[in-house]
Amino acid sequence: MTGIRPFTQALERLKRHGLRPTRQRLALVRLLFERGDRHVTADQLHAEAAAAGVRVSLATIYNTLNQFTAAGVLREVVVEAGRSYFDTNASEHHHILVEPTGELIDIPASGVQVSATPRLPEGMALRRMDVILRVFRT
Repeated sequence: MTGIRPFTQALERLKRHGLRPTRQRLALVRLLFERGDRHVTADQLHAEAAAAGVRVSLATIYNTLNQFTAAGVLREVVVEAGRSYFDTNASEHHHILVEPTGELIDIPASGVQVSATPRLPEGMALRRMDVILRVFRT
């Protein structure tokens, strides 16, 4: 891929999702996606940004991750109250959470079968179902 500017793929990803390509967004998209599919916390991304020389506050990291999630660039995986990971694989899939390490492992959507869902209150529709299997190493 010689001849491609370093930010070209990041720029295209932001534009495809209708996000304005600011300098900080471009840098964060590169950090998030240059290593393939993964799960990252805001604190982890903040540390990666600092190590890469990207000057950005933790508040900006949180705001940007939430904007990326709302736009469909990322998926937020809430594993417990106050503890979220941001998943660069935005396709439909589920997760295995390895306790106590916090490692998340993707499960293809076809790998989980749900035989029934509860009756939803009137005026509500199912948007998405997330299954998290909590495991420990034996």
